Amino acid sequence: MRRIVIWLTAVFLLLVACNNQVLPVALHTNMAEATAVPTPTLTPTPIPDDPGGIARAFYRAWEGFDYLGMYSLLAPQSQALIDSGAFVARYADAMNTARVTAVRVQPLAQLQQGAEAQFSARVTWETAVTGNLTRDHNLPLVYSQNRWGVVWDESLILPELAGGNRLALTYRIPARANIYDINGRALAYQGSLVTLGVVPGQIEDEAGLLAALSPVLGKTPEEIKAIYAPARPDWYWPIGDVSEATMQAYSATLQPYFGKGLAPAETRLTRLYSEGGIAPHIIGHTGPIPAERATEYAAAGFRGDEIVGLAGLELWGEEYLNGERGGVLSVVGPNGQLITILAEVAPQQARSLYTTLDRDFQQAVEQALAEAILTHPLARAGSIVVIDVNSGAVRAMASYPSFDPTIFDPVRPNAALELAAVLNDGRRPLLNRATQGVYPAGSVFKLVTYTAGLNSGLYTPTSRYNSTGSWNRLGDALIKYDWRSGGHGNITLRTAIVVSCNSCFYDVGYTLHGIDPFLLPNTARQFGFGQVSGLQIPESPGLIPDPDWKIANVGEGWSIGDSVNMAIGQGYVQVTPLQIANMMIAIANGGTRYRPTLIDRLGAAGGAPEEHWPAQVLGTLPISGEALETIRSALYDVANDQYSGTAAYQFIGLPLRVAGKTGTAEDPPRTSHAWFGGYAPAAPYTRPDGTLIEAPEIAIVVMIENSGEGSEVAAPIFRRIVELYYDITPRAPYPWAR
Repeated sequence: MRRIVIWLTAVFLLLVACNNQVLPVALHTNMAEATAVPTPTLTPTPIPDDPGGIARAFYRAWEGFDYLGMYSLLAPQSQALIDSGAFVARYADAMNTARVTAVRVQPLAQLQQGAEAQFSARVTWETAVTGNLTRDHNLPLVYSQNRWGVVWDESLILPELAGGNRLALTYRIPARANIYDINGRALAYQGSLVTLGVVPGQIEDEAGLLAALSPVLGKTPEEIKAIYAPARPDWYWPIGDVSEATMQAYSATLQPYFGKGLAPAETRLTRLYSEGGIAPHIIGHTGPIPAERATEYAAAGFRGDEIVGLAGLELWGEEYLNGERGGVLSVVGPNGQLITILAEVAPQQARSLYTTLDRDFQQAVEQALAEAILTHPLARAGSIVVIDVNSGAVRAMASYPSFDPTIFDPVRPNAALELAAVLNDGRRPLLNRATQGVYPAGSVFKLVTYTAGLNSGLYTPTSRYNSTGSWNRLGDALIKYDWRSGGHGNITLRTAIVVSCNSCFYDVGYTLHGIDPFLLPNTARQFGFGQVSGLQIPESPGLIPDPDWKIANVGEGWSIGDSVNMAIGQGYVQVTPLQIANMMIAIANGGTRYRPTLIDRLGAAGGAPEEHWPAQVLGTLPISGEALETIRSALYDVANDQYSGTAAYQFIGLPLRVAGKTGTAEDPPRTSHAWFGGYAPAAPYTRPDGTLIEAPEIAIVVMIENSGEGSEVAAPIFRRIVELYYDITPRAPYPWAR
């Protein structure tokens, strides 16, 4: 008996150890009861792990677009039905077609019965075109080959894709909006062009055809013939684009030649620019989506074959000009038949840009700049900036040489050749010299040095300096000379601005260096130099050097000579015409530094009202109001004091008073750059219509590269711009063109 009890106890303990549960059998000590105990049934080994963990990992991989990671979590029997390549392609196709930018998963519930489980979750696709798409999924899992795995079919991508269905997306693309001047006249717009082409072997009357085409294309017969000269007799060869209006006007003249060398005309939608491209450096251009940005645009809902902004305001305003894409996301069957529509979103109308430019004034400024440079014996390039002093609104901005923005139209006949010619032009016509051209500032920078001198506490406007025509505080080997032989005599610091005395400002730079070599550079930065202003198109920050910069970039310490050179805007100093204009704005309006802007307002569209672009204040000049008035009076004398003003002789007879500063920036071994920056009117002015203007309205900066003295070259152009803006006639001819 005792042996039986011991044996049953051992069996009991063994079963408990194996199954970790108590058998529903009572053990008794007598033999009869013991023989009545049934044979125990062992339960299967329990399934380890949590199927929910596998499900969550599957969905986390989907949220990360890790399709191979998802595939690795499929059950063996599912992996046997679809290989990894096909699995990845199926998900990638669905995500790409729907333009899914993010997948969000919310777990809901989990159910397990033995070796099978089910995990429910809410899956949301965030798409770039048709909004969010949400579906509840029931993810089946099975325990097989010692692990849990997902039992997969296509409905787990989207329930509607079961049975081999596919997604299809039809885009609804809004028309690209226009760019206007401040008065609503188009500067860039969507329009149609008619492409004319010839088949040389079919030409019957070449002389007559060329004579008919010449006024249409604006080219001589010889120029037109040269265009199709490379073509073989049976080739179609495009020879030029014309507007629909031009085509209609000459249709009767061209009609006899269609089919007799002149091929049927082809009309296409494209981006057109006013007057062949007013303000091309500002407006910019469009083109196909660059390959390196294809992914970015796809994520934003673009189909991929659209025309987008690539430069200028066309690029800056892309989010407004291209509107918001809409589309229809559908499910189609294996044979292409429509199964159902999943989502439909209407496109949002694009918003036009209204610039701060006046089209006629902008064009007149461009023509004035081109005329000045083309007639001057030395000038080859330059720029002009005109800005409202009370808001920072750019009224005109011109850069020469310029370019025709249609050269970026890849379909335009000969566009590639014309673009190549511009890209290879050593004069760099694509460079916007007004915002990206960097130059030594020359004497225009003396206004910064004057301010730093006053702020140092060592100078006042009446501090005196004896100008002898030379300056030798750096030693006899480094003597510097003034622009006027014999100097300017005993003058005040204020007068030194009027007569542009170099030696006086050399001396200020020398003295400031002894106090703090960072004082002058820091003052320049407070004026806005050495940094971009935030204009909507590309600009260069220029360069305001200091001791730290020189050690890091030149490998040498800062010397007194560096401070002396900086004091007259030379040495390493580099500024843009826009930066000089921004300085003149603040001087003219009493010290407020505005962020310049090219945008006046955004057009109404898609339920959004017309939106005016606000003026933005960047800060104030680091100078007292009293000291600023002294600068203003000195700038007035520069342009009006016939005895001492360096540019006064250029403004004789102008009925409106201006103020400004000349600058002649050395650029060895070439001829100096010519600067003139200022504002108008500098005194109350009554227009011919009786309107009284009591305060300055516009700041103007003219910079002509390697052309000579600022007073001789830039000042007369400044005068012309004032005459154009205020419609003053007759207009003074350029001195070099008389």
